Amino acid sequence: QVQLVESGGGSVQAGESLRLSCAASGYTRLWCMGWFRQAPGEERGGVATVDSDGMARYEDSVKGRFTISRDSAENPLYLQMNSLKPEDSGIYYCAHRPWPGYCSPDQDREFSYWGQGIQVTVSS
Repeated sequence: QVQLVESGGGSVQAGESLRLSCAASGYTRLWCMGWFRQAPGEERGGVATVDSDGMARYEDSVKGRFTISRDSAENPLYLQMNSLKPEDSGIYYCAHRPWPGYCSPDQDREFSYWGQGIQVTVSS
């Protein structure tokens, strides 16, 4: 059973940066990994995904500001968030889709494993 735990959230001012990390355990191999977020009163939406070959894809509003990356260490997934805006606020979730192939932020229903989420608050 794959378990995911996010860290690195917090409260910042607009224009500042945060780096989220996702620790994983209980896996044999990690395929598509992604970050999703949910703002109050809104549905959860995709932010960025990266497949096992390192191909990254982003939701349009974060392109050029956020960078998703992965490595083989204990914390296999990161999200570097720069130039944060108040509309980036929400609960951020790390997720894993346990099969290979094309993956993108709009495929959240294909992700089987989810972290508990971590709060990111950006003040204007």
